[in-house]
Amino acid sequence: MILPPYEAVFGQLADAIALSLHNAEHFTLTFTGEVSQFVRFNRARVRQTGLVQDGQLHLTLMTADRTCQSSVPFTGQFEADWPLLKTALVDLQASLPQLPLDPYVVLPTGSAQSHETCMGELLGVDAIASTLLPPLQAIDFAGIYAGGLSYRGYADSAGQRHWFETTAYTLDYSLFDTDGQAVKGTVAGHEWDPSNYLDKIAAAKAQLAMLGRPPSKIDPGEYRTYLAPAAVAEILHMFSWGGVSEADLQQGNSALGFLQRGDRLLSPKFSLTENFKRTGVPRFNSLGEVTAAQLPIIIEGKLANSLVSSRSAKEYGKPSNHADPDETLRAPQIDAGTLSPDDILSRIGTGLYLSNLHYLNWSDHPNGRITGMTRYACFWVKQGEIVGPIENLRFDDSFYRFFGHTLVDLTEFQDFIPNVDTYSQRQLGGIWTPGILADEFIYTL
Repeated sequence: MILPPYEAVFGQLADAIALSLHNAEHFTLTFTGEVSQFVRFNRARVRQTGLVQDGQLHLTLMTADRTCQSSVPFTGQFEADWPLLKTALVDLQASLPQLPLDPYVVLPTGSAQSHETCMGELLGVDAIASTLLPPLQAIDFAGIYAGGLSYRGYADSAGQRHWFETTAYTLDYSLFDTDGQAVKGTVAGHEWDPSNYLDKIAAAKAQLAMLGRPPSKIDPGEYRTYLAPAAVAEILHMFSWGGVSEADLQQGNSALGFLQRGDRLLSPKFSLTENFKRTGVPRFNSLGEVTAAQLPIIIEGKLANSLVSSRSAKEYGKPSNHADPDETLRAPQIDAGTLSPDDILSRIGTGLYLSNLHYLNWSDHPNGRITGMTRYACFWVKQGEIVGPIENLRFDDSFYRFFGHTLVDLTEFQDFIPNVDTYSQRQLGGIWTPGILADEFIYTL
């Protein structure tokens, strides 16, 4: 397939908008696009496949005290895209004077330029099924493969221009036994790695075999617990929801308030960083600001930085670290520890091994207390050996405990847990995290 010159057309559109502005108007224009191959599997067979070529332009028009936005499709052909974008611009220009005042509008400034590509070798369309399915003979395999090119672009009235282009894939899958028990896994990257895929499938098969043992009913209580990387990633997602945001801290809506004030600490073994060197997402945000390649959030249990957008900086008088306006984690990484994978079961002793969690929510937000359910391959461990699967449990515990004084260790390896969302578009990035071993993890039901 010969693709249109997306970057050049995007630049033409930005130049055309700049020539159409009225006095005192400013703009930002962002582009998200993809050329993605999707393949859906069920019962180890291809059930649906297709190529998606899609793009969206997001235009923000602003003055010093008002702002409004609009979105239009992007085809990659200037003659087709400019009339739609021009109509959106004219509509915004008519609406802008009628809107309420906004004292914290952040106008584009600077002249930053960036151009980043991260290209790799993915499976060819004809090789996807023939590569994924042979190791899964006689196994009920369901999942979705999504891979291809993704684009991100930024331009504004100050003259900033950014472009990000990457090839990447994700495979989000589950293996089922005859009783409907499931093991869930993900594989992702910029280059197809056959050995990594085979290792993941082999580990999932081993867990699936153990799910055939009689399930154990575990009474509510406190148990030593190993949380695998996928389970830790679910917990870390909560930090972007009333956690690391400076606006949430200022408004008293953050679970990290005690940490910010120094009233509580996490374990010195726990460190969290925004690391754009590893996660395959652009460093520029939706205001065209380029974030540092690495930004420490928590260092050895102490809060080093919150995520401060330029809007929060203006509103609260804090220096911006160029977080996105929603002040969520974009490239999180939890540092590894010293726990060897061969020692996980022996270090659990008697307790629980949790592969996945779901339905998480804050149960006591100010105290960092999170509730949720165990899911998929979760096991009862006795004297360093897996006994069998458990019936589903509800946990309710505070990260000030399991990332704090009850944290025993983190694994010496980190796993990449990709963002597999495909709502509106295929998402980029994910979380690098080890597994964690915690004492006295609290189960309530």
